[in-house]
Amino acid sequence: MGDQDNNLRNQPAYALAEAARYLKLPPATLRSWVVGRPYPKAGGVKHFQPLIRPAAGTPPVLSFYNLIEAHVLRSLRIDHSVAIRELRRAIVYAEKTLKTERLLMHKDLCTHAGEVFLDQYGRLINLSASGQLAMRRLFADYLMRVEWDKWQFPVRLYPFVSGEASAAKPIAIDPGIAFGRPVVVRKRISTATIAERLDSGESVAALAEDYGLAIDEIEQAVVYERAA
Repeated sequence: MGDQDNNLRNQPAYALAEAARYLKLPPATLRSWVVGRPYPKAGGVKHFQPLIRPAAGTPPVLSFYNLIEAHVLRSLRIDHSVAIRELRRAIVYAEKTLKTERLLMHKDLCTHAGEVFLDQYGRLINLSASGQLAMRRLFADYLMRVEWDKWQFPVRLYPFVSGEASAAKPIAIDPGIAFGRPVVVRKRISTATIAERLDSGESVAALAEDYGLAIDEIEQAVVYERAA
């Protein structure tokens, strides 16, 4: 992989609100992962350290690699929450054990690194056996949405259309396409453009014919853009 490709994927590109929308995350949740969050403690207020180091700081702007990290974190929600303190401890533990950096964007999460990380996190939050199984299954589903190159760097993300796990991959986020904005992957057409044209009065059938896409692909693009 050339330095130019690596820099493109690692450069600031997404404001927090934009990244949260692409990943179907509450903006406050993503902000807490990127900048940390305060919590009450006897004698005052403490601050949870962030889980993701943004490509740019003030205000925080995320890179494509940061998107991948947030996507992986999103898979770990148990009852729609992530234990930030314990999760950070599990990340640090796994990175030290495996002698790796930026664990959350590493392809080895699909194999041994993922086992080390999830085992430690499950222990720290006292997760039940059924909870462990559910978490591992969802974790695997999310990792299947990431495409890596031969150097094991993430190169493409296939976000879930409506925020829920599914096998379909109609939408892609790729730093080398449309400045890293979501596209219908088969024709590389911006999902935002499709939604805007539909809102301006054009029909789904007309858009499908114009772009050479199936009606279902047009509908998927619109669902993705408008999903809460």
